[in-house]
Amino acid sequence: MNISAEIWQAFVVCVAAIFTQNILLSYFLGLCPFIGVSREIKAAFGLGAAVIFVMVSTCMLNWLAYRYVLLPLNLHFFRFILFIVIIAAFVQFVEMVIDRFSPRLYQTLGVFLPLITVNCAILGASLFMVIRNYTFIVAVGYGLGSGIGWFVAIVAMAGIRQKLKNDRIPPGLQGAGITLIITGLMALAFIGFTGVLQGG
Repeated sequence: MNISAEIWQAFVVCVAAIFTQNILLSYFLGLCPFIGVSREIKAAFGLGAAVIFVMVSTCMLNWLAYRYVLLPLNLHFFRFILFIVIIAAFVQFVEMVIDRFSPRLYQTLGVFLPLITVNCAILGASLFMVIRNYTFIVAVGYGLGSGIGWFVAIVAMAGIRQKLKNDRIPPGLQGAGITLIITGLMALAFIGFTGVLQGG
């Protein structure tokens, strides 16, 4: 496969990861920080941006580590441990950067920022790229698309939840209940993109 074909495939995979195969709305990975941080748009925007950065960076590093360290040594069964270590290191880096340049956002994100380490969406993206045998360029595109897809979902949810603050919601549906219902409706809406893309 030549470079131009790889770049085109990476673009297609990236767009699919945002819409038709959204890692949160199609596979429901990363729901804990999604529900916890989507109360305010600013916090959701900050966490979503951090997730994009971590997802792209860890997809690149995990791909390199898997191809050039684990496979040559026949240690592919260690990929879970190695991927989590790389993800944890990057999350620590992002946490220090946010704390240094935006202390207010750091306080707003609270415990959910270090929880990116155990955000199953981050690990899921790295495992999907290995399972699907993506090339490096395609893996980067997939990481970018997955991160943007997660970002779009959490920012959209934050906007909806802020609109619902002044609305009357039955007590039994307040909080996580209404959030999960809206998440299901958003997932159905994103599934609708599948037909649009196939029709085109």
